[in-house]
Amino acid sequence: MSGRFRWPWVRAAPPPGSRGSDGPSRRRRPWPSRGLRRFSPSLSVGTLAAQVFLLQALIMLVLVAVAAAALLIQGRYDAERSARDRSLAAAEAFAHAPGTALALRSQDPTARLQMAAEQARKGSGVDFVSVLDAHGVRLTDSDPALIGTKAEGVGRAAAGETFTETFHGQPTDAVRAVVPVTDASRRVVGMVTAGIQYANIGAVLNRQLPLLLGAAAGTLVLATGGAALVSRRLLRQTHGLGPAEMTRMYEHHDAVLHAVREGVLIVGGDGRVLLANDEAHRLLELPEDADQRHVRELALGPGLTRLLDSGETASDEVIRAGDRLLAVNIRPTAPYGGAQGLVATFRDTTDLRALSGQAELARGRLSFLYEAGMRIGTTLDIRRTAEELSEMAVPRLADFATVELLDAVLRGEEPTSAVHEMRRTALCASQAGHPLQPVGEVIRFVMADTPMVAALRRGKAALVPDLHAAGDWRAQDPEGARQALAYGLHSLITVPLRARGVVLGMANFWRGGDAPRFEEEDVAVAEELVARAAVAIDNARRYSREHTMAVTLQRNLLPLGLPDQDALEIASRYLPAQSGVGGDWFDVIPLPGFRVALVVGDIVGHGMQAAVTMGRLRTAVLNFSSLDLAPDELLGHLDEMVSRLDTQTATADDDRVPLTGATLLYAIYDPVGGHCTLSRAGHLAPAVVDPEGRVTMPDLPLSPPLGVGGHPFEAGELELPEGSRLVLFTDGLIENRSRDIDEGLHLLCSTVAGADRTPEETCRALVEAMLPGHPSDDVALLVARTRLLAPACVATWDVPFDVTAVPRVRNEVSRRLADWQLEEAAFATELILSELLTNALRYGAPPVRVRLLLGRTLVCEVSDGSSTSPRLRRAATTDEGGRGLFLVSQFADMWGVRYASRGKVIWAEQTLDRVVEPDPTALFDLLDF
Repeated sequence: MSGRFRWPWVRAAPPPGSRGSDGPSRRRRPWPSRGLRRFSPSLSVGTLAAQVFLLQALIMLVLVAVAAAALLIQGRYDAERSARDRSLAAAEAFAHAPGTALALRSQDPTARLQMAAEQARKGSGVDFVSVLDAHGVRLTDSDPALIGTKAEGVGRAAAGETFTETFHGQPTDAVRAVVPVTDASRRVVGMVTAGIQYANIGAVLNRQLPLLLGAAAGTLVLATGGAALVSRRLLRQTHGLGPAEMTRMYEHHDAVLHAVREGVLIVGGDGRVLLANDEAHRLLELPEDADQRHVRELALGPGLTRLLDSGETASDEVIRAGDRLLAVNIRPTAPYGGAQGLVATFRDTTDLRALSGQAELARGRLSFLYEAGMRIGTTLDIRRTAEELSEMAVPRLADFATVELLDAVLRGEEPTSAVHEMRRTALCASQAGHPLQPVGEVIRFVMADTPMVAALRRGKAALVPDLHAAGDWRAQDPEGARQALAYGLHSLITVPLRARGVVLGMANFWRGGDAPRFEEEDVAVAEELVARAAVAIDNARRYSREHTMAVTLQRNLLPLGLPDQDALEIASRYLPAQSGVGGDWFDVIPLPGFRVALVVGDIVGHGMQAAVTMGRLRTAVLNFSSLDLAPDELLGHLDEMVSRLDTQTATADDDRVPLTGATLLYAIYDPVGGHCTLSRAGHLAPAVVDPEGRVTMPDLPLSPPLGVGGHPFEAGELELPEGSRLVLFTDGLIENRSRDIDEGLHLLCSTVAGADRTPEETCRALVEAMLPGHPSDDVALLVARTRLLAPACVATWDVPFDVTAVPRVRNEVSRRLADWQLEEAAFATELILSELLTNALRYGAPPVRVRLLLGRTLVCEVSDGSSTSPRLRRAATTDEGGRGLFLVSQFADMWGVRYASRGKVIWAEQTLDRVVEPDPTALFDLLDF
């Protein structure tokens, strides 16, 4: 009970037979009569007063409504009759006016009558005055647009009859009068109609309507107010209840008041007790004669006496009464209709307080563990997680906390069964100068009877509540134990760090000084805390292992070194993301004719799977580049391969990263003329820095990423002067959470601008200016500075399409080799040239061209206009030909075919620092025919 009572107290004696009629009921005070006001029944339909009020209100409402309706009908009738009279008077006055009949017989009656009719309308106060001819056609009207139109329903006036009517039709509904105009011979020569629009008749009534409704409302309010006064008087006299209801109310109230297990005390305005139920007598130990005694005379204790005597409001205020703790609620009775005083309720909370203390302690521990779950494991770093465990424990659980981990765990490896040697990884202390071993030292558990070894053996926490009384823990290090006791350490909990059933390390919690000893409840908290930390440490260990494996795989899949070539000076960078390696990669691929292919790509996703996917794509690019395809053709073959591979694995139940969506930029640089051909699949265009240091972003054709399909790939052309720098990169270089692509491109251009910078210096400047310490995305960067092959190292001959030209070209090639001081390579070169040139003249198409390129190797190229590809095969004994390419393969280090926009180029490459020795057996087999 809250102290607020819904039933009144009456002074009348209780009915015979009730609990208030016997002797023991003297504790129960009779009800004061003034309290009946608190129980005043509402004006409900069930009471007589309410029914009388409703009947009177209904009668008044009907009478007012009937009177208002009668007034409205009468007003409408009077307004319409007045409109008829005014309309008839205006029409007759104008029809009988001198000159009206004469004007109707004139040549232009409209001109003579229009103004007069308008003046008559204004003077009479009607809405319209119209003059009609004998046929009903309007000659004048207040609306000039109606002149010339025929009026409806005027036939009676044309026959000589004057009439008024309520007209409904065009142009508007109106009350009108129609009067015929006759000449001297009583013949109808026209008609005059005047009237008031029907809407304007209602407007007059509408102006009177507010006054009428206001009077009706006032009458209704006065009548209703009178009925309410009568009903209120009747309600106050009867209270809305009969004798049976009053008796039943008293019995129910008495039963509830004395049956509840809550003490109720009612105190009057003078501080005397008016009522105390049975529970209040028991809890407060009140005397039998407590009724009508002042609260200061009841020996309730100073706190409770002060509350009751002051009359202050209280809510669940705990007061000691003897050996009990009572929750007291006090409310005044005056605001609720009673006399001045208060109601106090009492609940025994002695047992509840003890339970509340335990619940508060449990809540604090749960809050501590929840906070630990949020703070431990915020990073995937093993050492930092161990530090978070120790920092969380001090000082809320312990004064000192240490964490030891196995060396294998610290390296990210799987823990072994050898758990008796660990390395201290974290230590947190509430005081300085402690005797505990510092971080980094090796902790050995070799004594079988120490708490640490026992905890490791059982896989559960070990509690040593009193280190002074326990002797087994000193066996491991007696001197260290003596120093710990001298420092003030007196209690220990040691818990093994276990995850997935494997021991990762050990956590020790110490208390010292004035802190209380550890108890069993503390052991449960420590075990839960360490269990959560163990999962976080194991996750960090597994992540560290996977990250190391992914980085190793990524490094091995990327180029281990840049290949030797003379066309470009190259520098590169690869930076893995903070969250792990990704799929960004680059490659430098030497091609025949001293050309070099530059590749930069980006794979969707991160982690080991992205690294493996990158390796698959890089291998495919290497394979396709061996075919010496143009960049757009290579990307077309690569796109087809990606689509096929992803289609084959689309239904596979694994977590492999798809190839679709990978971006790629493939560029081929030719040092002979400084020509660069580029094609890109969804990748960013490179930056070009000319020898003067000006930066441009070339507008190259852009195709969708690999695997999208349905779109052709296009190539762009660049002419790069010697000393130009080509900067290829992935989006991780220019874009991050705080910078968009446009800002990144602007920063990149400003960083690489400037002349006389080497590729290595350019890479270093870009990394320092554009990348934070731990980038959120991995970055691949490739910077190449162009070189040109000297014109003296290039020799070209256009060959007539005639086999007789072969000796002449061979002799010119020999002379050029002599100029290059390559007489030792002359024999092999002439043999290669003869075979290649003869094949082009016999089986190819014009034009035929021979080109020699001198660099670190000697390249001989023969091009023709045919797209037929030669094939190396072993000729049969009876074959007359088919041995030329076999000879070329024996005397050249490498040879191959590449296709141009028109025709093909067959090339052969020889190393200059050694002479190729063909296989004699193969040559004898070749000549044995």
